[in-house]
Amino acid sequence: MKQNVTIPEKGDRNVSTLYQKDHVQQVLDIEKQAQAIYDAAMHEAEQFPKRAEQEAKALMDKARADAEGEARQMLSQAQAEEESARLLAQAQEDVRRMEVIAMSNFDRAVSFILDRVAGRE
Repeated sequence: MKQNVTIPEKGDRNVSTLYQKDHVQQVLDIEKQAQAIYDAAMHEAEQFPKRAEQEAKALMDKARADAEGEARQMLSQAQAEEESARLLAQAQEDVRRMEVIAMSNFDRAVSFILDRVAGRE
């Protein structure tokens, strides 16, 4: 804030007093501006820890949510793999059972055919 300053002439007491008052007012205005700048800086400095804490909390929340999502995905994949393994084991067991039945039927079929060829039936 720039103010016009008049330089008093020597010996002019009223002008000198006016100049001193103007100078004092300028000093007071500068001090007031300095105090306002200081107060703003202090307010901003007080906000830094709060903002940092909020940002840290937001980052931790995001990391937690990402980790939980990844864990759910891994669990789902593991369950799918477990289900696939169970189904494969079941299918292999079914194949073994069918092979046993087929072998028993094969033996009976061979016996049947041999009996027919031999004319026993």
